[in-house]
Amino acid sequence: MDFDKIIAKLPYTKPFLFVDSLSYIDSSGAAGSYCFQKNLEFYEGHFKHFPVTPGVILTECCAQIGLVCLGIFLLLETSEKDINNLAVAFSSSQMEFFLPVYPGETVFVSSEKLYFRFNKLKCKVKMYNAAKELVCKGELAGMIKDSSYEK
Repeated sequence: MDFDKIIAKLPYTKPFLFVDSLSYIDSSGAAGSYCFQKNLEFYEGHFKHFPVTPGVILTECCAQIGLVCLGIFLLLETSEKDINNLAVAFSSSQMEFFLPVYPGETVFVSSEKLYFRFNKLKCKVKMYNAAKELVCKGELAGMIKDSSYEK
């Protein structure tokens, strides 16, 4: 599978795209990375004089790499048509945070599919820093479908 094709189908653009690359994807999971550039706007206010990546952004990064990219792959794998209008709805998250992510750090996300049925995907996700230390982990779920062909 062409990783760039999957990333191009994500329903996000900068400044809310948190996927730089994919390194692995198959029907059981995905892996990829993202570098939190020092100039991202949220660092100006979270926290003053000591910027740290917000947990909600770390969760979003895990969801984009581990859930949505995997969902796109699964939809492409099971459909005879290309995906033209991806609809995504995040439905639940349970995350635990262990280490901060600072401006300029690259993180690595991996996911393991728990189930994909009736267009609902649930995954276990883990995020590591460059030192291979666990930053956060949890379970994420969402609905994902191609709404191009709906009337």
